[in-house]
Amino acid sequence: MRALRAELGVELGEARALYERIVSGTDAFTLPELELVARRLRAAGVEARAVRAARH
Repeated sequence: MRALRAELGVELGEARALYERIVSGTDAFTLPELELVARRLRAAGVEARAVRAARH
């Protein structure tokens, strides 16, 4: 959460909500949007990657 907050400049509650939306798949983020977040997190020392979700 600390890296997500620092990289995006959001408060803890916002970072937590964004994290939950990303991992649950409730929002439709584009792959480039997720790659940008993953790249920023990797730069901060957090292991992260953007992957395309399997379609059902």
